[in-house]
Amino acid sequence: MRDAVTSLIRNYDVTGRYLDRNAIDSLKDYFDTGMRRVQAATIINSNASAIVKQAGLRLFDELPELIRPGGNAYTTRRYAACLRDMDYYLRYATYALVAGDTDVLDERVLEGLRETYNSLGVPCGPTVRGIQIMKEIVKDQVATATGIEKTDFLDQPFDYMSRELGEKDL
Repeated sequence: MRDAVTSLIRNYDVTGRYLDRNAIDSLKDYFDTGMRRVQAATIINSNASAIVKQAGLRLFDELPELIRPGGNAYTTRRYAACLRDMDYYLRYATYALVAGDTDVLDERVLEGLRETYNSLGVPCGPTVRGIQIMKEIVKDQVATATGIEKTDFLDQPFDYMSRELGEKDL
């Protein structure tokens, strides 16, 4: 797993270039947002089960067909599996948030997920919606708990997973 700093340096090293203004600005942004990212991770860690539970309730309220007979979250086992997966996405989103880099999401979440979901016939639309609901909840909780008004820095890992799942043929 790489973080924003090692990814940036690796890219410049591969091309044999010195760090330019863009690189310095990226590093500055990474370090300037460091405390906010750590604060957000602390809040997520403290409230992970509640975030997942609330997101699950909202998802099934929006898409009740998922928990009806024939739905992908119908039966206790499938419902629990859905919440387990949401917890998994939230945990890895937190890792990516702290690292300031989405590399861990490719390595640990998205690669194996494609094969698993494809073999099980799991649709990605509700998964993407669940990830976005968790993002909304996290942003609200972080803003409330810390007073941080600008929570856009929280979008990256959630939006990356949503985009990758939404654009890939699972």
